[in-house]
Amino acid sequence: MRSAPTLALIGLATVFASATPTLAASGQAMPSHKITQAVSYVPIHPIYATVMDAGRPAGLLLVSIGLDIPDATLRARARAALPLLRDAYVRNMMTFAAAAVRPFEQPDVDLIARRLQAVTNQQLHQSGARVLLVQVMLQMSH
Repeated sequence: MRSAPTLALIGLATVFASATPTLAASGQAMPSHKITQAVSYVPIHPIYATVMDAGRPAGLLLVSIGLDIPDATLRARARAALPLLRDAYVRNMMTFAAAAVRPFEQPDVDLIARRLQAVTNQQLHQSGARVLLVQVMLQMSH
């Protein structure tokens, strides 16, 4: 026998599942959250890197960015290269967080932006994609 909360969740899932095809069949687009309406903006998933203190993990550095790429051809190349770009960003921020970020001190956002811009230019083999910092946050575990 199933519990009341389990039955309630099954009931809610059924309602949502039945509503989704109705929206799609009616021709209405599913709502999506966008930071900007600019066509040239390419969002990047947030980057997390461990902050070290005395050889031990002390917290997390979160860096959220997007790319502004006015050139449509370069934007298409960048979208195709997103997995490689993201990997390069993560590796770069992991090195930066471990070596240059100190617990309880604000990270240098100008240096983060310059590093990520250099990675972008290197991975795309040209300039033209501008890194835009959305958020930089340091979360300490102490």
